[in-house]
Order: sequence, then structure tokens, then C-alpha cells
Amino acid sequence: MPAARMDMRKLKELLRLKLECGLKHRQIERSIGVSVGAVSKYCALAQAAGLSWPAIAELSDNEIEQLLQPSAARAPAGARIEPDYAQIHQELKRKGVTLMLLWHEYLQAHAGQPTYRYTQFTQRYREFAQRLKRSMRQVHLAGEKLFADYAGQSVPVWDATSGEIAFNAQIFVAVLGASNYTFACASVRQTMGDWLSSISRAFEFIGGVSALVVPDNPRALIGQADRYEPQVQSSVLDFARHYACALLPARPYRPQDKAKVEVGVQVVERWILARLRKRRFFSLHELNAAIAELLTELNAKPFKKLAGSRASCFEALERPALKPLPATRYELVQFKSCRVNIDYHVEIDASFYSVPHALVRQPVEARIGASSVEILFKGKRVASHAKASKRGSYVTVPEHMPAAHRAHAQWSPSKLIAWGERVGPATGKLIERLLAERPHPEMGYRAVLGLMRLAREHGNPRLEAACERALAIGAPRYKSVASILKAKLESAPTQADANEWTSPMHAHVRGPDYYH
Repeated sequence: MPAARMDMRKLKELLRLKLECGLKHRQIERSIGVSVGAVSKYCALAQAAGLSWPAIAELSDNEIEQLLQPSAARAPAGARIEPDYAQIHQELKRKGVTLMLLWHEYLQAHAGQPTYRYTQFTQRYREFAQRLKRSMRQVHLAGEKLFADYAGQSVPVWDATSGEIAFNAQIFVAVLGASNYTFACASVRQTMGDWLSSISRAFEFIGGVSALVVPDNPRALIGQADRYEPQVQSSVLDFARHYACALLPARPYRPQDKAKVEVGVQVVERWILARLRKRRFFSLHELNAAIAELLTELNAKPFKKLAGSRASCFEALERPALKPLPATRYELVQFKSCRVNIDYHVEIDASFYSVPHALVRQPVEARIGASSVEILFKGKRVASHAKASKRGSYVTVPEHMPAAHRAHAQWSPSKLIAWGERVGPATGKLIERLLAERPHPEMGYRAVLGLMRLAREHGNPRLEAACERALAIGAPRYKSVASILKAKLESAPTQADANEWTSPMHAHVRGPDYYH
């Protein structure tokens, strides 16, 4: 069924259902009453023309019909103005740029001259793209992806004292998708710390952050490699949050997902490592300095089939599209699942850190850095501490304690005695006795806190009188003071005078006159 014979409203709705809604051909047939054959035909024409729904949503029926016409016979060479296909290839890497937009710009630039129709324009561009390197056929948006991997080749670092190889340095390579701008550095191993540190250095080298980082599936970063839902390590997710980017590991056994860095590794091995093969390096710093010198030359090297170089494409395309770097470089942290103990502390590396007491017995997650420890509850930070200087230490924030514990912790023996003396000399003396008669002063704190409660209930004068009576009868205890106040005996005479017999050994033993 030719386009001219179909109801144009149905044709436009057919294209909308396919290009915007992604319906299957049978679903479109049932929806608008057009045969599956017609749906297949017009979908194929739309695909061949490279159409997208946003590009044709506002076009007239005639314009859509013209775009869907099969390509006309190619005009003789030189009869039409040839577009700059290399420039088109570069422009497509910019965010939001489409072939439809570039075709309109091509028409405007050559108004009144013989030009190609849209279908011919797209077909000739695709023929140009097919002649490029296989690794360049994918179109990567500027600032979108940083591909990362380690080279298979290593570089020996020698021990200057023994003259033997100290270790074989691993070579990290990162390549930006749109410009092929390349970074390389050496690390001791390929641990999680080495991976994240190298990616941080790559961000600093390019002066910004890409939206995505595409590594391989190393065990150091990926807990469980999976084609559809790879399980990324918690520290890696924390790294991504710090840089406001995302890590999208390549699918297992799909090297085409990271073809850019596969080629980048090959280029680094041939243009940098091969030139350093005869040199001896005695430190990682020395090796990285040598790599950095050759990187500048590599990125300035002109392309063979495209205009410019990696460096020039990076400046024109990628640098404006990168997100800014955070204020500080990422500090590697570890995560540990914990449960809050009944004393509202969690144990981390044999030291104890407080959390709000309401979280007792709740599961939390500890974020452990080099100098700090953060406690997270359901993803939200609830406590932050400086790391303990020695094992077995307690790091406690007063605000995390229950009110009674907090009041207890704020007192010291001297402070408690000073409070008692402000009430009266007898109260101060009784508190001294309470603290002195126990193996540790802290064991008397609770009794003193009880005296404070009695002062609030009965007033300082009555408490002072009760303490004086308790001392006089040889019962300097909290319970004695409480009983005296309850029975209102603080003002009653004690019957004790200077003539009363007292035991030289025990002050609480009374003479016969006491009972008269």
C-alpha cells in the first residue's frame, strides 16, 4: 500500500505507536485497523530514513510522505553538494544532536544549491561511518562515558638496594568515549583501592567527571558479575555518590561494551610501554612521571581519518560536557554491618562508638574511613566519630545517651561534693562519706543523684537537716536520709549529747542513755 493511498492520520498514528510507544506490529494492527504487512512496510521505511517520533511529530502529512519515499537514484558525482561527513560524525557526539537537525542545517547552509534529500543524506553518512574503524562505529555522547581497564602488560619496578625486581606495576588505562582522550597510570596491584584511586586520578587528569564509568567486571569492584544486574561493592557505590556519577560494568564476555578501552590499552602498550621497555624504574612515582610525559604526545597525535587529535576533540567536545570535580578526592572507606548493643554502642575494630540510644538492638551500617567512623541507619547518617586512637576505647557523644545516663556522665566527685556544700555543710560531708566508703567513687554517683531528687522534692533546708541527723545517728546513707524525710524526723532531737557514751571502735553503737 503506497503512502499516498493510506489515510495520513492513520500513518502518523502508526509511526507514533511504533516510534514513541514501541508497540509490536500485531498490537498496532489491532489498535488502528491496518494490516500487519502495511505496518511492517512503513516501519521499515521509517527505520531506513532514520526517523524518530520527536523529529516528525510536528511535520505536515506531505513532509512525512516525502521522508518515507524510497531513495531516488543517485545523482551523478558532483551534481549535489556533499556534506562534511567527518564533521557530522563529530557533531553527533554532542548531546541532543540528531541527523535530522544536521540535515536541516545542511539545507540552510546550501540554500538554492542542489542538495541531498534526508534519506540520501543519512545513507551516505552511514556509508562513511562504515569505512571508519570498527571501534568508532558506536556513537558516544560527549562527557557521557569513561571506559576503564588494566593492561595485560606490566612494568617491573626495581629495588635500588638489592638490584632485584620489587614488584611488577600494573598499568591502568582510561579512555573518554567521544574524543578517545586517553589517560594511563601505574599502580602496585589491582585491588579496589588501586581501581578507585586510578579512576580518581583519571577524573583529575581530564578536569571533570563523566556521567558513566564503564569498567570490566573485576572482582575488586563487582561482588557478583551478572549480565543484567551486576552487584557492585558498597565502597564502589560510595565512590560513585562522591563523584555524582554511575558505574556501569561491561557485560561479562562482551568486549564490544568496552571496545574503546580495548583499543586504548593497545595504543598505550604500543605508544608508551613499548618506548619505556629499555628503561629501569626504581619507584612508582618515577614510572608515572615517565608515562605522563608520553601521554601528552599520544593525545596530541593527529587522527588518520578524522580532523584533529584526541586533545583537540577533547577540548571542543568533552571538556564543556563534563561535570565539575568535587572539592576533595575520594577517601577509600569500608562498610561493615553491625547491631547496636544494649549500651547504645557498636563495636568496630575492637573499639566502641556510640549511636542514639533509640537505636538499641537495631541493625546499622558502619562507614569506616582512615580517620573517621560514620554510622548509617537505613542509609541515613546518625552518628559521626573521629577514629579511636587505641583498641578497646569508648567514643561516646553525650547527646546519644539517655537523659539519666547523660546527667550521670556530666558529674565528677568534686562536682558532686561542691553541689552538696552549696546545700549545706552536712550534705557536703555526707556526700564525701558516700563516695569515700566505696571502692570506686562512681559507685556512689547513683546515691548522690538520689539526694538531688530529694532536694527537688523536699527543698534544700529539709535535706540539709536530714543529712545532719543521718550523720548524727551514724547512718550516712541515701536510704536513711530518705526515711528521715518521709517520717519528717529531720527536726526531731537526736537525744545525743556530750555525756552520751559512744564506743571507741564503732560510732554507731549507742550507750544506755540513748534509750532513756
